[in-house]
Amino acid sequence: MKKYKKCLIVVNSFKEESKNLGATVEAYLATRGIQADVFVFNGFSEQYPFHGYDFVITMGGDGTVLFAARGCVSLGIPVFPVNFGSFGFIASVQKDEWRAELDSFLAGNAVIEERSMLQADLIRGGTRRLSSVGLNDIVVSAAHAAHTISYTVSYDDIPLGEFKADGIIISTATGSTAYSASAGGPIIDPGLDAMVLTLINAFSLSSRPIVLSPDGELVIEIIPSRVSGVIISVDGQIPIDLHVGDKVRIRRIPERARLIGCTKEKFYNALRSKLNWSGGPQNNA
Repeated sequence: MKKYKKCLIVVNSFKEESKNLGATVEAYLATRGIQADVFVFNGFSEQYPFHGYDFVITMGGDGTVLFAARGCVSLGIPVFPVNFGSFGFIASVQKDEWRAELDSFLAGNAVIEERSMLQADLIRGGTRRLSSVGLNDIVVSAAHAAHTISYTVSYDDIPLGEFKADGIIISTATGSTAYSASAGGPIIDPGLDAMVLTLINAFSLSSRPIVLSPDGELVIEIIPSRVSGVIISVDGQIPIDLHVGDKVRIRRIPERARLIGCTKEKFYNALRSKLNWSGGPQNNA
């Protein structure tokens, strides 16, 4: 059994209850001989202060977990996600069960799920200008609502087509319950390894979502259209402007995010209770 000595607690700055429970967990870890530091997360941060920690506890919604996953994946640090959000597909440890779940993890008995992540490289003029990883999704879209952009998509150098749409979402199985689902994409069991391509308000009735093998590489190229404002966002972070001729290269990274306590049972419980997959509000069994 691994001996854990140091933990970082990430609290959501917009949730006072998150800060209070963070202090409680910090004090509890001290009784277990584990040093804990607190990092306040405001929803957007380019600072990833995870180096040197044995594990990370997040106190927020799925967005807080996404932040921790991006910073921890290359370090192999597991994330313990306590849910303070609305859905909790990723942040699946409930507030009233944190102590039991944490004790199970520290005793070496907790399930640690490994989830694929995607990397987006922005290629401009043949040079890589930006690289970012995401646990949920990569979105290329118009900068303003109700605007249609044009782009081409290829998969392993095989052209999939030229599209006009409000944008395109490339999600992991983990992210299939997020923006992709709201745009009509399929929900994928997180135990499966897949990339989901979902168009946003496509100017064609035949443009349907596609589930692709994560072993391949997707390339999205921005082509001329009447709308000049095009952006890319990874996991909903601050968007970056794209220009005509830019290419976005998307592929799975070899490292995997490690999520503590995110069991298949909790995923399907959230699917039933949050999205009414059970058939509707009257079917809550």
